[in-house]
Amino acid sequence: MADANVRIPEEARDRLAAIAAAEGMSLRAYLARLAEALLTPAERAERAERARAALTEWTGYAPTPAEERDLDSELDRRLARAAAR
Repeated sequence: MADANVRIPEEARDRLAAIAAAEGMSLRAYLARLAEALLTPAERAERAERARAALTEWTGYAPTPAEERDLDSELDRRLARAAAR
């Protein structure tokens, strides 16, 4: 694999290097592992769609977009309440 240079603020580099060192890794290895672990927005959307399809097949439940928005709002409300405690 060819290496590349990425310009980031010194503070960010130092923080990432400290995190990598705490994990017993070089910054290069840590960033490579991070890149492998994270999903792009398209990958997240594809995974979410596959999960939605599997749940629909398994349970028969297929909420409408409006129901999804209502459920998301309820979840946000409950998370905000729990965070305030």
